[in-house]
Amino acid sequence: MEALKNNENWGSDAWKCICRVRELCPLIQCITNYVSMDIMANTLLAAGASPAMIHALEEIPDFTPQVDGLCINIGTLTPQWITSMKTAAVKALESQKPWVLDPVAVGASKFRMDMCTELVRLNPTVIRGNASEILALAANSVAPSKGTDSSHISTDALEAAKDLACRTGAIVAVSGAVDLVTDGKRLLGVRNGVPLMQKITASGCAVTALIATLVAAHPSLPFEATAFALALFGMAGEIGMEKSNGPASLRMHLIDALHGLDEESVASRIKISWL
Repeated sequence: MEALKNNENWGSDAWKCICRVRELCPLIQCITNYVSMDIMANTLLAAGASPAMIHALEEIPDFTPQVDGLCINIGTLTPQWITSMKTAAVKALESQKPWVLDPVAVGASKFRMDMCTELVRLNPTVIRGNASEILALAANSVAPSKGTDSSHISTDALEAAKDLACRTGAIVAVSGAVDLVTDGKRLLGVRNGVPLMQKITASGCAVTALIATLVAAHPSLPFEATAFALALFGMAGEIGMEKSNGPASLRMHLIDALHGLDEESVASRIKISWL
């Protein structure tokens, strides 16, 4: 899959990307919060990847160099986990493996901001957050928040995302009703998904892990792979919503839909555009 142009067939390329994941079954290490471990692992299994929820510092020097991708999520942060996260990020860089950062509620406390800033200095391949998280991280700003909820829409964080991408060299993704993906110059909008997905605990964490998976399958195309991960997860939510009565059943049907995605569904449902 070559780099994409302005008028590419997004559905065809997204389908090739998920097929590559199913072919390779990439091993993805997730250092994440206790709330998200289950849905992240099940999302990766449904996509065709192999999840490993390993965070013990003693294991990281042996294990992390063997993985295909790394996902770091700061949701339930502790000093001990920060040491593991930083060590794993360094090992991923040394092994030339992509790693993805989810700066959960980064603006909620100075401790959280300081620790996340240290992680950003370790050159993540992708940073994915909601609009409030990206705004706070870009400005290094701590302010009262609603925990993991965003009080902004994605477009509020557009310029902050571009600035953060330019300063860090990372692809920056902002989740929202319209997901934004930028490398500081290029900008894509992804419109797949349903509002009820916001009522599923750790659905954002799960899509970050899926980003790590697709980037691991296409490490030379992190910009495109990030957009495809957001779109595929969103369309799985759309398909799942057709059978769901609420957030609990949507969670189940979303994972089933991700597992069962086929070429026709991807081609007909994908909603990616240049902005």
